[in-house]
Amino acid sequence: MRINTNDLTLKRNYLQTYRLLIKEYELVKAGAHPSFKLAKHFYEAYHTDRRSFLKYYNRYKQSGSEEDLLPGRRGPKYKTRRPSLQNEQLVLEMRQLGCNKFEIASQLKQKSDNFNPSPSGVYNILKRYNRNRLKPADKEVKRKIIKERMGQLGHIDCHHLSQTIIRGQHRKLYLLCVIDDYSRLAWAEVMEDITALTTMFTAMRCMQMLKQKFGIQFEEIIADNGSEFGTSTSQQKRNHPFERMLIETGIKRRYMQPYRPQTNGKVERFWRTLKEDLVEETDFETLEELENELLQYLVYYNWERPHQGINGKKPIEMITLNNKK
Repeated sequence: MRINTNDLTLKRNYLQTYRLLIKEYELVKAGAHPSFKLAKHFYEAYHTDRRSFLKYYNRYKQSGSEEDLLPGRRGPKYKTRRPSLQNEQLVLEMRQLGCNKFEIASQLKQKSDNFNPSPSGVYNILKRYNRNRLKPADKEVKRKIIKERMGQLGHIDCHHLSQTIIRGQHRKLYLLCVIDDYSRLAWAEVMEDITALTTMFTAMRCMQMLKQKFGIQFEEIIADNGSEFGTSTSQQKRNHPFERMLIETGIKRRYMQPYRPQTNGKVERFWRTLKEDLVEETDFETLEELENELLQYLVYYNWERPHQGINGKKPIEMITLNNKK
């Protein structure tokens, strides 16, 4: 192997410089330097960054080898930070289901204690295997899996209403909606506050209505990371009303990727439709009138309104398709 003469010269000059710096620095530390009383004067005189110099100096003092005075190659050594083949396979399997990098990172965070890659880390794995771009077939697989059967996944969310929604009043009111991912069958109720306890009881009523009227029993529920829906501390989940309700009813809790409302897109689209059809530029005489109009709208939405997301079918028609499986 040929050795580059320029590299050898650079190495020699680098070591000579550091030998001088170390000699001067140790005189300063011993209080015996003729010119510098303080280390900062030494750094300023030699135009040396304190952190950089001490990094190499301490490394050299620990090993005693001048090789440690030489700058190392930037970035990690080969394979030292690369995930195992088994973990990379987990990422590829989720990719086959049509999941994007944010969804993969979020699901791995819930499933594994030892492998929690960031979205950019997931992307690097996908790029390494040339899977960083979703193919049309992958997208179709994802659609089929998400829409496999009723009750497989429910979406839940709260929506703030205008404080002037009740004519002549200025009060805070909220809506809570639970929607089935497969059929788009939905139920919503008005709430007068957004506390965790009120949210839990309202969610129970919405899920009970979906079960009574359409036979939907949820296996999983996905909600945002708001305080009304849960806590970030796993030890406190049993003390949170909504989290405890899911535990007691055997429903798995799924979490959204922060700042990614698309993860809960079904219910977000419901709010947009409800706003356009019912509440936009509208007010009501009383709270009871608002609740009655919401009930009538839910009947229209579930039984009469065609839904583009389910190929123009009405949500009620999805029950027949579900029962054929």
